[in-house]
Amino acid sequence: MAATATASGRQAWRQLLRNTSTSIPSTSNILRQQQHQLQSAFKRHASSFTQPSTRRTHQSFLRQQPFAQRSYSSGSQHTPPPRGNNSQVKFWPFVIVIACGSGGYLLLVNRQKKMPPTTTNPRHHPGLLPTDVTVLFVLGGPGAGKGTQCARLVRDYHFKHLSAGDLLRAEQDRPGSQYGQLIRDCIKDGAIVPQEVTIALLENAMRETITATGNKKFLIDGFPRKMDQALKFEEVVVPAKLVLFYDCPEAEMERRLLERGKTSGREDDNAESIRKRFRTFIETSMPVVDHYESENRVVKVDSTPGPDQVYETTQERLRKVLGDKF
Repeated sequence: MAATATASGRQAWRQLLRNTSTSIPSTSNILRQQQHQLQSAFKRHASSFTQPSTRRTHQSFLRQQPFAQRSYSSGSQHTPPPRGNNSQVKFWPFVIVIACGSGGYLLLVNRQKKMPPTTTNPRHHPGLLPTDVTVLFVLGGPGAGKGTQCARLVRDYHFKHLSAGDLLRAEQDRPGSQYGQLIRDCIKDGAIVPQEVTIALLENAMRETITATGNKKFLIDGFPRKMDQALKFEEVVVPAKLVLFYDCPEAEMERRLLERGKTSGREDDNAESIRKRFRTFIETSMPVVDHYESENRVVKVDSTPGPDQVYETTQERLRKVLGDKF
């Protein structure tokens, strides 16, 4: 019985081992399967990781190629390559330039302070002082008797008579004058000579008189003919004390001029030129009289009567304004 049990047990044990060997894999098989699975998983993972990355890296490189060829001066928004320390801005040259400029400016200012004053330009700074010089503008239409009355004032009150017309006629006849033909044409046509010419002639005559005789009292006859002449003269030469205006009807002035033309020999003493001069005086010279009258600087005298009566009125009016010893 014991032997039979032992044999039966052995047979059962062998059967168990066979069943176990068929249902449970061996350790070596398990290891090989796990190794194979790990290798497959690693290959899949490596394939999915390396291939897209390579494509992305290659595509990124291709996209960067065009920008690498662009110049940074073309206005591209991409940041230029970093510069080294040698290209940084240095401020010491600017400091030196500013210091040199400031020093030069201070030196120039000190030199100007030590220099003697230069002669002023009379065209911008009048050299004739109003406190020393007396100027009366004498206005009136052609033939109003301005020259006759000025001669008497010169005789009795020692004025220097400067006739703008006489100065212009003398200039047109002067040999080599650059204004001769221009003045001749203006006088013939009854037009006004450019103010620069007339003012220059008057100023030169005034200065010559002051230098030669010391006389600083002037009667300027027939000037200014226009408002801009008056303003320019007072700006560059000297302000006038007043305007002495001789008022006379046009018919009377024409009669006097035609009578004078018989002996004067003047080119403008003819009927056509006389009428042109009348129109010019009314249009351009009367506004000058009105301007000075608005400033209470006009002495008006009726010149229709004879020369003696006109002179008495002139003396009386001037004494009221300038005093007895004008």
